[in-house]
Amino acid sequence: MAGMKFATVGQVTLHYSREGSNTGVPLVFINSLGTDLRIWDQLISSFSGRLPIIRYDKRGHGLSDCPPGPYSIGDLSNDLINLLAYLEIDQIVLVGISVGGMIALDLAIRQPERIQALVLSDTAAKIGTTAYWKERIDAIQARGMDSMAEVILSRWFVPEFPAQRPADYQGYRNMLTRMPVAGYSGTCAAIRDADLRAAVGTIQVKTLVLCGAEDSATSPELVRGLADALPDGRFEVIEKAGHLPCVEQPEAMAAKIDRFLRE
Repeated sequence: MAGMKFATVGQVTLHYSREGSNTGVPLVFINSLGTDLRIWDQLISSFSGRLPIIRYDKRGHGLSDCPPGPYSIGDLSNDLINLLAYLEIDQIVLVGISVGGMIALDLAIRQPERIQALVLSDTAAKIGTTAYWKERIDAIQARGMDSMAEVILSRWFVPEFPAQRPADYQGYRNMLTRMPVAGYSGTCAAIRDADLRAAVGTIQVKTLVLCGAEDSATSPELVRGLADALPDGRFEVIEKAGHLPCVEQPEAMAAKIDRFLRE
């Protein structure tokens, strides 16, 4: 595995990893709300033998800086644009999950010439309502990450996950509850304010849209709607997975991405 690397881009120091092949168009992975780049650990082995792999922690997450919020989707996609400039990477395939998918959409709208293909998982052009995100932000700012952990984790994973993989469940709970309240709530604000529905129709690149069959955070119906709105979008379901199929079903998810990329 690649060691920890850090880059100060714009005003933000980001933690990233660069591994895999030295040739080919890099796969750039963008993680979800409340997680860090480690959610891709089980999936990337399918690609690291033949493609460059870039992963990073969004601002407010993992080992990256946590500037005061609120953030916007534009802030988050700017961070990625600046990181790619720092790494001197031009052409990419973007793989984004949840808010990572919204960041990927925003980047594809703003800089379409850079994107060779998109893989969007468990995401949409608009997620949740203003009231929903206000409630989430208020609860976490008032009572801390622990207070919402069980509710959030129940959306990440299928109901059987805690009993079947108790150590993994506890580890992901630790990942969530140790993140800064400012980073989590700042990113919630970015999702709250983002509405990319009017612009996604301009995205011309081939796009694979995936969703866990049991995702209660972004339902398969919502995610299918994104695929339908994209000019070249294709929708596939990943069985026995909730909001984070890269954790629950990494082999199945990797196989779908691999087939898509080989086409």
